[in-house]
Amino acid sequence: MEKDVPKGTENQGWSIAREALLAGGMIGLLILGLWFHTGTLPPLVVVESDSMIHEVDGEIGSIDAGDLILVHNLEIEHVVTYAEATQPGNQHFADEMHGMGGDVIIFQKNGLESTPIIHRAILRAIPHDTRSPLNRDTGECLDDASWDPESVDIDGEVGTCVLTWDVPGTTLEDVETISWIFDGNNTGFYDCQRNSVYNHGEVISDYLQIVDWDPKHSGIITLGDNNHCSVDQGSDVTPGAGGLPTQDENGRFTYGIDAVRGEWLVGIAGGEIPWLGTVKLALSSGGPGTDYVPSSAWVGLISSIVILLASPFILEPIIGIILASSPEIKEALREEKTSLIAEGLLEQE
Repeated sequence: MEKDVPKGTENQGWSIAREALLAGGMIGLLILGLWFHTGTLPPLVVVESDSMIHEVDGEIGSIDAGDLILVHNLEIEHVVTYAEATQPGNQHFADEMHGMGGDVIIFQKNGLESTPIIHRAILRAIPHDTRSPLNRDTGECLDDASWDPESVDIDGEVGTCVLTWDVPGTTLEDVETISWIFDGNNTGFYDCQRNSVYNHGEVISDYLQIVDWDPKHSGIITLGDNNHCSVDQGSDVTPGAGGLPTQDENGRFTYGIDAVRGEWLVGIAGGEIPWLGTVKLALSSGGPGTDYVPSSAWVGLISSIVILLASPFILEPIIGIILASSPEIKEALREEKTSLIAEGLLEQE
């Protein structure tokens, strides 16, 4: 003999399922909307380290560990460098993102599969004088030329040999090697002393210097805002710079990556959602976890959770009062009362 399931139990089960479906649908719509907005999937990345931090306690507007960052799918040609954003008269002059001039980009180190890096674009090298390669399949060039697999050759084919370079945002054109100082003349003053107490590396000089850089290919020099002018590309670009750790083609551990090429670019950092990524870092079994999360992120995260949980209890009576005072609600209640009286379910007062 089958037992009757209490009607209230069925309603309760359906209510829970409905709420779960609604929650899942809302999350799905949110992710879909962010995908359409940014053009990337996943549309957000969680910041794990303090290489971009501006204040030890964290601040909204700069990039702190535990922040969620929107990733916009844009070509490398659209990246605005610090040099371009701080050169008076440049079309990108005064363009700022996350507290400083120039774009912050997300990229793979040397194109290798690893945790993406999120650092600021400082300066780019683009080909000026080029020659067709001796062998395009192998990238063989004349002895004094650099093989660039992404730039277009004079014959229209992708891949060319570069003899000299231009550097947008500077006065450098048609140069064999690149030297530039960010001392406040022509371009902005990049202070190597900034955040000196909480910085990743040792102070190299008073301001950022690019010295006799001989690019292997076109690309962008990158630097964490909190890294004491120790550019990711290492001492080949800036004397004394440590550079990012990576592996060579033989799997050997080394420091200093190549200039960021277009195919290594994941995207350009957009808006910041502070604190929420701390949850992911706290639950993660690998990586640095929450070691670099500033104290303000914990305060902001806990406050946000409290406000989120308390909101229904605060808003529901307020919304009830507002609705109860509306003419439409009053008329509906009057009609319902009249109907109940007519059916004999309510005594007339």
